[in-house]
Amino acid sequence: MRLVIGLTGSSGILYGVRMLEVLKRCKVDIHLIMTEWAKKCLFLETDYDFKYVRSLSDHYSDDSNMAASVSSGTYKTDGMMIIPCSMKTLSSIANGYEETLVARAAGVTIKESRKLVIVPRETPLTSIHLENMLKLARIGVVILPAMPGFYNKPKSVDDVLNHVIGKCLDQFGIEHNLFKRWETT
Repeated sequence: MRLVIGLTGSSGILYGVRMLEVLKRCKVDIHLIMTEWAKKCLFLETDYDFKYVRSLSDHYSDDSNMAASVSSGTYKTDGMMIIPCSMKTLSSIANGYEETLVARAAGVTIKESRKLVIVPRETPLTSIHLENMLKLARIGVVILPAMPGFYNKPKSVDDVLNHVIGKCLDQFGIEHNLFKRWETT
């Protein structure tokens, strides 16, 4: 499987780092794009450095490189995840404003009818945010907010991260054991 992973400057960069770590273990071919604000959030919110995060991917393109392979529909992928996704990036995608590589790769994913999963990390949401999400959901984009479940009784930040990561992996049919599945008695 080959996925494009976009990390943007919304708080919650840990979701993106954990996703990359899990996908690497799952032997997924990863093409990573990080915005400048994602790099700043990495520094502000974690002890990770850019070199480590980049090492988790097979391919990396700078967000300003509009000639990167993922800017073309002829570059075959199985889809894209943007985790976390800022409202700025979400708005760009919803309105076809493909000024950055993350937004362009998402636009390509949509036009090529590939799966796009967006993990917005913002609260509270305005009606503008909700309208942009609705616009994307209506054309088949999966809007998967970073809203962890608590029926597993998480005991750590890792448990909270793993629930959201697992839900994203489910969208692509990637097997995992990151959380206990709901079972009725």
